[in-house]
Amino acid sequence: MHESLPFVLALIALIVLIEMLANKIKVAYPILLVIAGLGISFIPGLPAIRINPNMIFFIFLPPLLFEAAWSISLKDLKKWYRIIGSFAFLVVFFTAVSVAIFANYFIPGFSLALGFLLGGIVSPPDAVSTGAILKFVKVQKSVASILEGESLLNDATSLIIFRFAMVAVATDQFIWKDAVFSFSWMVFGGALVGLALAWIFMQAHKRLPTDAPSDIAFTLIEPYILYWAGEHLHSSGVLAVVFGGLYLSNHRLVFLNSTSRIRGYSVWESFVFILNGLVFMLIGLDMPEILSGLKEKGIPLSTAIQYGVWVTTLLIVVRIISSFFALFATYLFRRDTFNRMNREGMWKRPFVLGWTGMRGVVSLAAALAIPVQLSNGQDFPQRNLILFITFVVIVLTLLVQGLTLPYILKRTSAFMNFEEDSDKVSKRIRKELYTHSVNVLRNQYAEYLVRKPLLADMLKQWENKMQIVDDEIMDLEQRRIYLELLEHQRNFLINRNKDPDLDEEVIRSQLYLIDLEEEKIKSM
Repeated sequence: MHESLPFVLALIALIVLIEMLANKIKVAYPILLVIAGLGISFIPGLPAIRINPNMIFFIFLPPLLFEAAWSISLKDLKKWYRIIGSFAFLVVFFTAVSVAIFANYFIPGFSLALGFLLGGIVSPPDAVSTGAILKFVKVQKSVASILEGESLLNDATSLIIFRFAMVAVATDQFIWKDAVFSFSWMVFGGALVGLALAWIFMQAHKRLPTDAPSDIAFTLIEPYILYWAGEHLHSSGVLAVVFGGLYLSNHRLVFLNSTSRIRGYSVWESFVFILNGLVFMLIGLDMPEILSGLKEKGIPLSTAIQYGVWVTTLLIVVRIISSFFALFATYLFRRDTFNRMNREGMWKRPFVLGWTGMRGVVSLAAALAIPVQLSNGQDFPQRNLILFITFVVIVLTLLVQGLTLPYILKRTSAFMNFEEDSDKVSKRIRKELYTHSVNVLRNQYAEYLVRKPLLADMLKQWENKMQIVDDEIMDLEQRRIYLELLEHQRNFLINRNKDPDLDEEVIRSQLYLIDLEEEKIKSM
C-alpha cells in the first residue's frame, strides 16, 4: 500500500490544482476531474488503480451524505416535500423501469432483471456535480432546494432497486411479497436506526466533557456508525445516514458550542472536498479496466458506446418528461399552488429541473459492486457491458449536461421568478438584530448601563448601526480599508510573537479572532 501512497498524494495535489482552474474558467470541477482521470489512466508506468466498491460505499458515501444532510435546510425539505419525494422515489423508479424495458428489448442478452439492475445503477442524479455547477450561476432557491433534497433520498431508492435486481438475477426469480416487506423495512428501518443513533450521539455530545477537537472527531465517525448499523440490520444504511444527519443538523445549536461549529465547518469542508475529488478522479482512472473487460467478452467498443449513448439519451428524456408531469400534476391536484406561481416562462422551469441529471458517485459504486461471478461459479451476465454503459452515462451527462447547464440557466433566468434578493434580506435581518439587541440591553440590563461603561458604549454602537442607511453599511471602499486594517493587526501580532517571553497561544488566539472578524466582514 505504501508504494501507491505517493501516487495518491499526487492525485490529491492535482485535485486541488484542478479545482483552482475550474473556478477560474467557471467550469464545475467534477467535469475536469473525470477528464483528468481519464487522461492519466492511459499514461504508461503508473500504478494500476483497482476500485473496491466497498471502499466507495463505506469510506466515501457515508460522510458525503452526512455532510449534505447537515447543509440542507430542514425547513426547505418540509416546504417542497411533495416534489422532492416524487423525484427521489417515483422518478427514480420510473427511470429504472424505463431503462429495464429499453435494455430488455434493444440490448442483446439483457433480461428484464438485468435491465432493472442497470436502471437501478444509473437512475440517481449526482448532487456533487449539480452543486458544483450551481456555484457559477444564479438559480431559483426553490429549484436548488428541490435538487438538494432529491439528492439526499434518491441514492437510497436506487440502491434498494439495485439490491432487489441483484437477487432476481442471482436466483432467477422475484417474490413480490418478500420484496414489499424488505422494501418497507429498508425504508422505515433505515430511518428509525438513523434517528435512534442520532439521539444517542447528541446525548453523548451534551453529557460528555467534550471540546472542539473531540466534538469534530465524533462527527467524523458518526456517519460510518450510522451506515454500518443500518446495513448490519438489513435496512438502508443510506437512509440511516441521511435521517441521522438531518436530526443532528437540526439540533446542532443544542449540543455543539460555537467553537466546535466554526472549526467543524472548516474540517468538514476540506474533508468532503478531498473525498469528492478522489471519487471523480477514480471514475476516469477506472477506464482501462473497463475496456479490458469489454475486450475479454468480445464486445466491440463502438457497439458498447452506442448502447451507452442510447441509455444516456433515455435518462435525459425520462427526467425531463417527469419534470413536466410534476408541473402538470401540480395543476391538477394543487390548483392553489399553481395559481400562485409566476406564469411567465412557466414551462421552461421543468426543462431546467430535468436537465440537472448528471450521474456520478453512487452509480459508479453500484456498478463496481456487481460481483464477477454468481454463487454457482458462473460469470455474472453482462457485467462488463453494464460497467461500460455506466461509465459512458457518467461521462456524457457530466460533459453534455454539465457544460451546457450554466448556459441554459442564464438563458432562462429571466423566467425563474427569483425570490427576494438575499443581500436585501440579510441587511433587513441585520437591522432587526440591531433593534433586538438595543431593546435587550435597555430592558434587561438598564441598571448595568450606568455602572458599566463598556456596556453603555456597546449600546451606543448598536444604536448607531440602527441609524445607518442600508447602502452605507460597509460599502466596498470601507470594507477594503477595514480588511487592510485587519491585515496590519495580523502583522503586528506576528512581530509581537518574536518576543521569546510571550506565550504564542495568546497570539494564535488573537489571530483566530481576527480571522472570524474578516469572515464576518466578507459576508456583509
